[in-house]
Amino acid sequence: MPVQPNILWILTTQWRASATGYAGDVNARTPWLDGLASEAINYTQAVTPHPMGPQARAALLTGKLCPENGVSDYWDPLPTEARTLAHALKDRGYATAFFGKWHLAERDRKAPFVGEKHAKQIVPPERRGGFELWEGFESGFLLNDPWLHGTRLPQPTHFKGYQAEVLVQRAAEWLSRASSLPQGKPSFCMVSLESPHPPYHAPAPHVAEVKPAELKLRANVPVCGDVEKQAREELAGYYAHIEATDRAIGKLMAEVDLTEMIVVFTSVHGDMHGAHSLFRKGWPYEESVRVPLLIRMEQGAGSMETNKKDSSPVSLVDLPHMAVAWAEGREWHSKHDSAAISMPKASEIPLQCPVAWRGFRSAKHKLVLNADGSPWMYFNLERDPLEMKNLAGDPARQQEMAELIRLI
Repeated sequence: MPVQPNILWILTTQWRASATGYAGDVNARTPWLDGLASEAINYTQAVTPHPMGPQARAALLTGKLCPENGVSDYWDPLPTEARTLAHALKDRGYATAFFGKWHLAERDRKAPFVGEKHAKQIVPPERRGGFELWEGFESGFLLNDPWLHGTRLPQPTHFKGYQAEVLVQRAAEWLSRASSLPQGKPSFCMVSLESPHPPYHAPAPHVAEVKPAELKLRANVPVCGDVEKQAREELAGYYAHIEATDRAIGKLMAEVDLTEMIVVFTSVHGDMHGAHSLFRKGWPYEESVRVPLLIRMEQGAGSMETNKKDSSPVSLVDLPHMAVAWAEGREWHSKHDSAAISMPKASEIPLQCPVAWRGFRSAKHKLVLNADGSPWMYFNLERDPLEMKNLAGDPARQQEMAELIRLI
């Protein structure tokens, strides 16, 4: 691995782990990510620590779980005093830049989730997480024609085009300039894409939606009812945006110099899409908490460790610690046999999980506790990967669960 490699984070929103070609999803058209997977370490058991946008982003940036990082509720902004990876890497000599969705500033609770109000909201410099160059938007879910503001754009500026394509182009331009910085000055660039988050039927350029009836659903989605109908209709748009976002990511990968660069691809959380009759995120189920995680890293002399699957229980909260290790010329290895998962606060947003919970997930088991500490879910993921049989009420499992609870 190069000493102080350049680091590129590509972050998406609502892209669940199973929804890629390389993961075996027949609905997903992801040729660029499939190619990246062939050159990367695929963390097959990666999770988000908190399957809701702001909480996951706070953990990802700070390397601390919620609420320790200062964010507990969906509406909590990241504290101005919070130390992020941008601070840590700047201290180690890196140039840092952020492009895209932030979702960690103060927001107007009365404003519509989708629309220009949140998209044009100014994120003040002190709330930009320590990035030297920051260019993005708070939220707004405008997958086309985004509004951007930041270091070089004091007022929100309207850009025409697919949001992901606009962002990767501006990131690629910055990375090209960063490569001409004084020799020895490495770069850290974070590209935060809103897609494939809803609205799922927003236009996806140059992509034809698959007919809902032709989609193959996961076996834990009930059929012959309203849930199946909604799942099929939403997934048609979801997979269209996956294809369009994959293409944008491919454009970024093609335009930047990947020499001595570590590339990370992941998502903040997934989406239930009808599994267990549920939709959206915040839920402890696999469709909500499992995320894709690919890390392409050169091993020196132009060689790469390719097409490797790693079943370590890695979480988004580990990624800042990985990056600091790389910046210091160290290797990073998981020191845990499970990953913590939780929703520290109940959500009042429609379709999201309405209760707080905490638990852990390993490659073999998942244990989820209610806010009062009582077991809510317990699954044997090896035997039951679709989580069809909740063992929390099984008398024969009570001692087993009690022993695991003491470890949480």
